[in-house]
Amino acid sequence: MKNKLLSLSLIMLALILVACGDKTSESGKELEEGEREQIYISAAASLTDAVDEIIELAEDELKVEFITNYGSSGALQTQIEEGAPVDIFMSAGEKQMDALEEKGLVSSEFRETMLENEVVLITPKNSDLSLNVFEDVLKDDVEKIAISDPSSVPVGQYSEEIFTNLGIWDEVKAKMVQSQDVRQSLDWVVSGNVDCGTVYKTDALIEEENVNIVAKAPVGSHKPVAYPVAIVGESVDREVAKAFYDFLKTESAKEVFEKYGFVVKD
Repeated sequence: MKNKLLSLSLIMLALILVACGDKTSESGKELEEGEREQIYISAAASLTDAVDEIIELAEDELKVEFITNYGSSGALQTQIEEGAPVDIFMSAGEKQMDALEEKGLVSSEFRETMLENEVVLITPKNSDLSLNVFEDVLKDDVEKIAISDPSSVPVGQYSEEIFTNLGIWDEVKAKMVQSQDVRQSLDWVVSGNVDCGTVYKTDALIEEENVNIVAKAPVGSHKPVAYPVAIVGESVDREVAKAFYDFLKTESAKEVFEKYGFVVKD
């Protein structure tokens, strides 16, 4: 009888220890008590402020820890191709997402163009330049134009397309100071290190006290500025990634995106 009671006690103790001990995530990784699963987000630099705010809303609801990586969409694409840990990729251009999908690196099932933006021309707030249209960058008093690297950065690619369609790309290239992403172009304009720059409307609005939006890209001068979002094919915690992917389409997230000037696609 004593042996049976001892065995029963040991079983109950084991069950209590299991219930109070480590938990296991979807990926099979053991989690310490109170520890949250992690989700890795790679997003275009122009999404930084909006995504940071949305993550604040999502953290407690989804009970996960977010690890973010912001940069040019081309650089983020390369990182994914090289095996960087990424669950959700938020690009500022379809080109980068298409390339990943063709290689089977993002999920075609969970891919959607969620946002749109605009390309604008900006000058420092205290600038005396008289610029009203994109063609005005050819004026003699404009010496330096900040444009993100057209070989890998979507806003740079849109800028090249705009100036090419206006027939002035070769002249613009002679004045171009090439940045690594849209936020660097924005910083250079704010600091006055360049005379003007091409950025997204949403970035300009973040620094509206320090820059002037002097022109919007002419209608039809470039492809739509589209922001596709997708779950990366190799995502370990697919259900967690799917939960955040769905959260990005909630009314709460929509309000944040619109606050920063993005157009939310229906």
